Amino acid sequence: MSTELAAIIGVVLVLADWTIRIAALIIVPRDRKPTAAMAWLLAIFLIPFVGILFFLLIGSVKLPKKRRAKQLEINRMIADRAEHVELAPDRDTWPDWFTAIARQNRLLGALPAMGGNTATLIGDYNGSIDAMAAEIDKAARFVHVEFFIVSFDETTKGFFAAMERAVQRGVTVRVLLDHIASGKAAGAKETYAELDRIGAKWSFMLPVRPLKGQYQRPDLRNHRKLVVVDGLVGFMGSQNLIDRSYNSKKNIKRGLQWQELVTRVTGPIVTGVNTVFLSDWYLETDELLTEEENVPAVAVPADHSADALVCQVVPSGPGYDAENNLRLFLALINSAQKRAIITSPYFVPDEAMLYAITSACYRGLDVQLFVSEIGDQGSVWHAQRSYYRDLLEAGVKIWLYPAPYILHAKHLSIDDDVAVIGSSNMDIRSFSLNSEMMLLVRGASFVEQMRAVEQGYRDAGRQLTLEEWNREPTSATFLDGVARLTSALQ
Repeated sequence: MSTELAAIIGVVLVLADWTIRIAALIIVPRDRKPTAAMAWLLAIFLIPFVGILFFLLIGSVKLPKKRRAKQLEINRMIADRAEHVELAPDRDTWPDWFTAIARQNRLLGALPAMGGNTATLIGDYNGSIDAMAAEIDKAARFVHVEFFIVSFDETTKGFFAAMERAVQRGVTVRVLLDHIASGKAAGAKETYAELDRIGAKWSFMLPVRPLKGQYQRPDLRNHRKLVVVDGLVGFMGSQNLIDRSYNSKKNIKRGLQWQELVTRVTGPIVTGVNTVFLSDWYLETDELLTEEENVPAVAVPADHSADALVCQVVPSGPGYDAENNLRLFLALINSAQKRAIITSPYFVPDEAMLYAITSACYRGLDVQLFVSEIGDQGSVWHAQRSYYRDLLEAGVKIWLYPAPYILHAKHLSIDDDVAVIGSSNMDIRSFSLNSEMMLLVRGASFVEQMRAVEQGYRDAGRQLTLEEWNREPTSATFLDGVARLTSALQ
């Protein structure tokens, strides 16, 4: 190579480098949180060509325009359907702050709050799968199943057998599973073959198949978990349809076991859970299901006892314009008067969430956080640890659930009568990148159940103190800080 050619190539590379940097300053901050923009700019400025490549691949936190338009269409249909139906006759007894939160949720997610419900917590991993299978065995019309991960294995074979028996009775069984997450699970091809064999109608969620014209940012995933039977009984929570070890060689070698929490619901709120499934089914298949599957809330028997619960389903994700779940969590923590107890396996709050939690401590509230003692995802675990000092110094009580268990449950309770449970972690991924679903519940009887679950976590684990944290080696906290910085890339 001549000296002259080398000089020309050098000039071109320098010009390209500066072009990338200047363009990044213009493009990256647009419609992006400052922390995320700064993280992206840092990556691009430090490693320009690699940084811009990653930005082009995963820089957009929104689904394609056509898909977002379909979500808006669905939201309008839901709003029109529920507009003239009174689903919460005791609304006048709600505290003003709860009324305001329910209004916010309905504006952002389209689904209304409904009274007359029951909800039972199930913390037994295999027991929850057995409970779902038992309800499927009672199905007379339809079964709707939606999970981030669906896997046919020794733990779930009873669930699959129940779906097969339902199909044989003439019941329509529909299954949605996340394309990438389920595809990465061991035995994925066998799972798809089993769904075909038993006669279930099934579809991938958010498939990444560019050659078929199906593409969006690859890590925008559908993280929801739900089962609906005949529109009368529903299940939702944190648990996937897979063995407790996730059938991962790495997990099995470490002896890891997932600890989950699922809630079984009855009453009009089941139609809200079902609506989320119907919406996702339409988004993936273009099939709008009929009245047979789209059961109206007024057709579902309500509980009229003193312990009946007010519930509201809150969907969120990149198909929505706002971070519905983040706004729900912030509103609840800011409204709490006595206590706020948080359980999240991946706790990487944004600045607003961190301020809400620490401010609750400064207001004199009892604030507690349940997390796992160990992590299954190194970068997330280190990013989570980076917040421990801020939390402990503010007065948050941090409880560590013991190894070899991964506390994967996701719930938040405030005061004595309000809680949420579902699929959403308290991290940037769940706030912005994943399609999630939470259930807002008002009722002392439900919170009493959750308090018992929380006490079980305390009994099994131990409390992390500030004194213990101060003894952490610098090498570990250095990794925590680096992970915290990169966690803002969204």
